[in-house]
Amino acid sequence: MRNTWLVLTIMAMGAVVASAQPISKSSYETMVATAEQLVANQDYYNALDWYEKAYDEQEEASIIPIIANLNYKLRDYVKAERWLDRLLRRDKNKEYIQERFLYGRVLKMNEKYDDAIVALQDFISLTSDARLKELAQNEITGAEMAQVMPSNPQGVKLENAGRNVNSPTSEYSPVLTPDGSTMYFAALADTKEVTVIDGKNENYHAHIYSAAKSDKGWEKPAELDESINRPGFHSVNSCLSPDGRRMYFNRIEMTGNIPTSSKIYMSEGGNGSWNSANEVQGVNGDYLALHPAVGELFGKEVLFFVSDMPGGHGGLDIYYATYKGDGVYADPINLGPKVNSVGDEYSPYYHDGTLYFSSDGHPGIGGFDIFYSVWDGSSWSEPKNMGKSYNTSVDDIYFRLDPEGYKGVLTSNREGGRSLKSKTCCDDIYTFEIARLFADLVVGVFDDSKKPILGATVSLVEMVNNAPGTPDGKTMDKGNRFDFGLELEKPYKVVATKEGYYPDSTTFNTVGLTASKTFEHRFFLKPKPVPPPEPELDTISVDQPIVLENILYDFDKDVIKPEAEPDLEVVRGLMEQYPDMRIELSSHTDYRGDDAYNQRLSQARAESARRWLVRNGIARDRIEAKGYGETVPQTVNERIASLNPFLKVGDVLTQKFIDALPTEEEREAANYVNRRTEFKIIAGPTTITIKRTSLRKKPETKTQKSRNSLPGTSARQDTVSVSKMSSLYGVKDLKGVPVMQFEKR
Repeated sequence: MRNTWLVLTIMAMGAVVASAQPISKSSYETMVATAEQLVANQDYYNALDWYEKAYDEQEEASIIPIIANLNYKLRDYVKAERWLDRLLRRDKNKEYIQERFLYGRVLKMNEKYDDAIVALQDFISLTSDARLKELAQNEITGAEMAQVMPSNPQGVKLENAGRNVNSPTSEYSPVLTPDGSTMYFAALADTKEVTVIDGKNENYHAHIYSAAKSDKGWEKPAELDESINRPGFHSVNSCLSPDGRRMYFNRIEMTGNIPTSSKIYMSEGGNGSWNSANEVQGVNGDYLALHPAVGELFGKEVLFFVSDMPGGHGGLDIYYATYKGDGVYADPINLGPKVNSVGDEYSPYYHDGTLYFSSDGHPGIGGFDIFYSVWDGSSWSEPKNMGKSYNTSVDDIYFRLDPEGYKGVLTSNREGGRSLKSKTCCDDIYTFEIARLFADLVVGVFDDSKKPILGATVSLVEMVNNAPGTPDGKTMDKGNRFDFGLELEKPYKVVATKEGYYPDSTTFNTVGLTASKTFEHRFFLKPKPVPPPEPELDTISVDQPIVLENILYDFDKDVIKPEAEPDLEVVRGLMEQYPDMRIELSSHTDYRGDDAYNQRLSQARAESARRWLVRNGIARDRIEAKGYGETVPQTVNERIASLNPFLKVGDVLTQKFIDALPTEEEREAANYVNRRTEFKIIAGPTTITIKRTSLRKKPETKTQKSRNSLPGTSARQDTVSVSKMSSLYGVKDLKGVPVMQFEKR
């Protein structure tokens, strides 16, 4: 465990100890003996004074590593570097291996990164300690990282909390109330200089204080009463529940600067008034339980804390215990090697799904750096260094935020604070404010010719552990611009869709933004090929006649024309699809011509159609061919009415009806409707389905003749033009009569 005093930041005690007055004309041996006794009592400041005086008296090389280590313990990194350099320059046989690790570390903390890398590489080549090798490699990585890391990239405004809060000794473990009006922190009960450490002087115990915030800054702090600050204990490391009504903190017993017992306690109250504290059940044991912090995992309240209990990954690890109710917590669970390193982890703090903590085991730019890890509901992300906005080359711990996450506090021994001894001996509390960054997304949707697409949908999806979350979709019927607000430190995917176009997507993230930003993206969607329309189906029932609109015959002929074959092919396919189906195949004429003639012609045409089907594989006994002549005039249905607007659904096209039509064109069209070939089911299935367009009339080609045209003549017109020279000139009814047309006599 590195510098146990830093576990509690209790080195403040040593900082107020005045140097004991040297004995007049002490011998070297007496000075060293005095120093050794002070070290045994963990009075490192006075011990260091005596060792330095002894070295001034007699430059004995054997006490150089002791002086170097004491300066390192007391965080005087400049003097520690000087003494370690003196030691290692004399160490020709390389006997002082571990001191080379300390030398590399203090060089890094003094921002001499290149020298630190060389020293640490030298240490790695000499040591056989696997743990220290890993720590040294992390220090090298941190030194390299520090050389390229930008300074304060997030524009964080950080300043000392001021003289009302900070003294020349150390103040630490600050926490803000939910409304930000009060800060609790730990400090010595009395900062008067004392010369004797006996562990019984109550003024030499750290207690918890509160300071109110005013327009001028932090007011002078007030010590909490004995419900929190119990006599004989160091009361430190306070934290609050999210509602501010519960305070968790440590009561610690120490021998000198060594903690012998540390328990977590909880007091209920709030608004500056706290009830007597009780020991938290389930988290304390025969180990140190430090730095409590309230959080949430798996939808349940948990208590994070730091401990040296057996089974950890380093010196001090972060654990959590789930709240069971009635003041009792479940057994502690280690956060695992992703968060806990081979070094020490301190001061966990949970805020809105993110765990902040300090560590000297992950690669950092200083001694203890502040890191964060994000909880995705099942695991923690790889810890990330908070960067130079918060971290320095020395120790930065106790990171805390207000509920909104834009203001906070931390503890640091960075230069510029109030210090009793060296520039980096003592911790001060710092406040910070994060610039409010904003991020949004503007999306435009166009086709591949760069024309705006209206009616598109754009969906914004937050990616959680590389899996899409719930999409936020918008559809714009009157525009092609989409605007979305974004959260910081999030990965996103945006998808554009539009019916008839291929979708498109892109990914981006708001991680690490140092300034507000509007993300812009244009989608150019490619159209999909237009699919053929789904066929419309008609259901045909028994005895329902279906007109075969494309069966055409030359005038006075019963020969099937090529144009009719597609319709007959459809009928053939239906006969194969329904093998038990029998049909009546019927033919009809208009009323022109005598009845017997029309009957014979229609029967011949029906039989001609049947012969075609038989030739193409349909059994003859499944088809009944029947000619009706002009005896069954057509009844107008919706299809016929849609093609002939002068007809209404239900009209029966009798001779009387047709003759009453006002124009020759309409009369001819009605006769055209009557001339038809039909089929209907007479046995087998009661219904069948058929594509609606299968038997519809196909567009006529230039070579296609009307149903009553003669071979070698032009198609018959609705009105026959008869020459005045003809004997038929003036005859009104020319039905069934071939007419020879002459331009001249």
